[in-house]
Amino acid sequence: MGWEGWFAIAITSLCFTTLALTRYSADIVMLGGLTLLLLAGVLSPEQALSGLANEGMVTVGVLYVVVAGLRETGGISWIVHSVLGRPRSLLGAQLRLMTPVAAMSAFLNNTPVVAIFIPAISDWARRNRLSVSKLMIPLSYASIVGGTCTLIGTSTNLVVNGLLIKETGSDGLAMFELAWIGVPIMLMVFTFICVSSKWLLPERLPAISRYHDAREYTVEMQVEEGSVLGGKSIEEAGLRQLPAVSSYEVLRDGDRLIFAGVVESVVDLQKTQGLKPASKQIYKLGSSRQDRVLVEAVVSDSCPVVGKTVCEGRFRSLYNAVIIAAARNGKRIHQKIGDIVLRPGDTLLLESHHSFAEQQRNSRDFFLVSEIDGSSPPQYQKAMLAMSILVLMVIAVSTGWLSMLKASLLAAGMMVMTGCTSGHGARRSVDWQILIVIAASFGLGSALHSTGAADTIAVSLIDFAGGSQWISLALMFFVTALLSSVATNNAAAVIMFPIALTTANDLSVSIMPFVITLMIAASTSLATPIGYQTNLMVYGVGGYRFSDYLRIGIPLTLLVGVVTILIVPQVWHF
Repeated sequence: MGWEGWFAIAITSLCFTTLALTRYSADIVMLGGLTLLLLAGVLSPEQALSGLANEGMVTVGVLYVVVAGLRETGGISWIVHSVLGRPRSLLGAQLRLMTPVAAMSAFLNNTPVVAIFIPAISDWARRNRLSVSKLMIPLSYASIVGGTCTLIGTSTNLVVNGLLIKETGSDGLAMFELAWIGVPIMLMVFTFICVSSKWLLPERLPAISRYHDAREYTVEMQVEEGSVLGGKSIEEAGLRQLPAVSSYEVLRDGDRLIFAGVVESVVDLQKTQGLKPASKQIYKLGSSRQDRVLVEAVVSDSCPVVGKTVCEGRFRSLYNAVIIAAARNGKRIHQKIGDIVLRPGDTLLLESHHSFAEQQRNSRDFFLVSEIDGSSPPQYQKAMLAMSILVLMVIAVSTGWLSMLKASLLAAGMMVMTGCTSGHGARRSVDWQILIVIAASFGLGSALHSTGAADTIAVSLIDFAGGSQWISLALMFFVTALLSSVATNNAAAVIMFPIALTTANDLSVSIMPFVITLMIAASTSLATPIGYQTNLMVYGVGGYRFSDYLRIGIPLTLLVGVVTILIVPQVWHF
């Protein structure tokens, strides 16, 4: 191994150390490392950019569009509210939560699944007097282990499968082949959480609950005629608690309901099937509700409606936007919207077209204008269509009729053509940061492989293992798990793949046990909040500390490693 190999190892180590010890984003760090390798001549431009054409990476990007169709039609929200129910204990709550999350994460990217469950679980925990910190880590872990059960469950599986196809010329893994190891791991994680969470998960307040001055709004909604909510109690409908209204109160068509809460609560209401804004002004806007979003705007002292009531100032006519709630000094204003006399500094929650934020962002009428992401009401009438498209995609892949890339491209195209998601929504749904990390990781992995660094590391692992296949497999798991805990799962998987390939070749055994172990180790990043995006998403909501993940995640990772090393060689033989 020449200087190029040592340079590749040094740059790769520098990237992982930077990710572990600093707050620089993963895409910036990985691109920085790739740039240094390119400038030093270790990589050619073709090698550095090879990740952009990888089948697995492209498939990950396309699947974001498929999930956007499910999210924008309310398909996922409908599943959330229909499965949670009313638990009788913490154990029952955790099982009710983890089972559907794991099942959904087996077929959907787990990041949007967790994003949709977080507000629902927060409210569900409050209604049932459960500690949210006992539920948020189980939510994240369930999504992670659920993703190990199928080929499309995590982006890591798709990326490694793409590498497997490219490097070995094989057909890759079948849709449900990973279930042989994924299902046992999922059951083991569920059991461990249910048994140990009483001692290992803390009783903590989420960050938002420590502040008593969180900005609140009061919103009036109406039950639609012929709504699915008609005849249900407030509890059965899964609605948030209402002032002075019993949870057993039965809803009727046309009922007007007053809700109070932070902006996330209002967004949830906007997406609740069977509810519509009570304000008649909403229906005078010149676009469908699916083309509109919620916007927060702070009134300036030069706004022409200051000192006038909303009606007198003709706010809707002036801005083509309707005020659905208002807050003053962080507190909700207890008046009918039309009678509120606007003052400088008032925060307005508006329903408007997408263009409002762009038009008014630099206007002197408002100090601040901010569009609320994901606030467009779902198209519930297309929910079954979106779910049917997903099912057809899964069937096409599992029967071998289409490859994962072709099936996902077809499904994404159908989501757009049928209107389950718009072109605008499809473009916004793609997480470019994750795709950049994956693409840059391919470049780093290519550097380790082409310079001989991967061979040197693999030989060192084999020598340390004394030539044992089992010990080499164990080392592969724990080194990958360690890298995944301090950096990103995709980067760890891509960089370790050439080492796994070389190790298998040097031992003269099948690469499959090493590839499967690599997938599981990279996908089950449980020990730190920074190792997996869903862990980070629940970090603040659950009020956790870094040590909370170490306490429950380290023993779980060790158990996952033991189960993986025992089962994988029995299914995918050396």
